[in-house]
Amino acid sequence: MDHSANASGLLEGSNIGSQKERVVTEEEWLQKWEVGNIGFHKEQGHPLLQKYLDVLLNGKSGLRIFFPLCGKAVEMKWLADMGHSVVGVEVSEQALKEFFSEHSLPYCEEPVPEISGGKMFQSTSGNISLYCCSIYDLSSSIVGKFDGVWDRGALVAVNPCDRQRYASLMMNLMEKNSSYLLVTVSYDPNKHKGPPFYVPESEIKSLFGCGEQEGCLRTEEKTVSLQSSKRARRWT
Repeated sequence: MDHSANASGLLEGSNIGSQKERVVTEEEWLQKWEVGNIGFHKEQGHPLLQKYLDVLLNGKSGLRIFFPLCGKAVEMKWLADMGHSVVGVEVSEQALKEFFSEHSLPYCEEPVPEISGGKMFQSTSGNISLYCCSIYDLSSSIVGKFDGVWDRGALVAVNPCDRQRYASLMMNLMEKNSSYLLVTVSYDPNKHKGPPFYVPESEIKSLFGCGEQEGCLRTEEKTVSLQSSKRARRWT
C-alpha cells in the first residue's frame, strides 16, 4: 500500500467501484478477533496521535474523547491517564476484555437498557467506558456528546454503503467546538478489496459537510484533521 502524501491526490479519480459493494459482516469482524487476525491493532499506539495530540486536545483538559470501533486501542489508556474521559464502542467483547486485562485495569460490566444485548464495560475509576454493541445502536441520549473524536480505523473500516450513516452519527455525537482527528489510507482500490477501504478526500469533505471551505481539511501523509466551529456542520 502507498501511504504517501501525494497518493491521495493521484487517486481521487480512481475507479473504486470494486469496493462500493463490499460488505464485511459483524461475524467476520468477530472472527478476526477470535483467530487473532488483528494486524490493524498497534501495540505501541499510533504515532500520528502523538504527533497531532495538540490538534485533538486544543490545549484543553478534562475532555470527553470518543473512540469509534475502538478495539483494544492503547491510546484509550493514554488519554485517560492524562485526565480525560474516554468512551469507546466495539462489537467484539473479547477485544474490550483484553483491553482491561492487558492494562491490569479493574472494571465492572453492566447491561445497556436502551440497547438489546448491549453491554458497557467501565473501569472502576470511571474514566473509561466501553460499549459492546453495534456503533449504530449508539446515540447522544445514550453516550452523550464529545469534545474530541479519534478515528484511527473506523471510517476506513465501515462498509462503503454505511459511510453516510456513520458520518451523520459522528456529527450528532460531537459538541460545538470539538475536534475530529481522522486517519485514512491511500492506495489503489483496484488492487485491494478492503478493509481498510480507500476513502477519497473529496468524499470525506462531502460526508462531513465541508463544502469548499478553506481549511476544512488539513492533510499530512494519511492523516486528516477536522475541527468543528460553533455550528456542528461547519468546519474550519
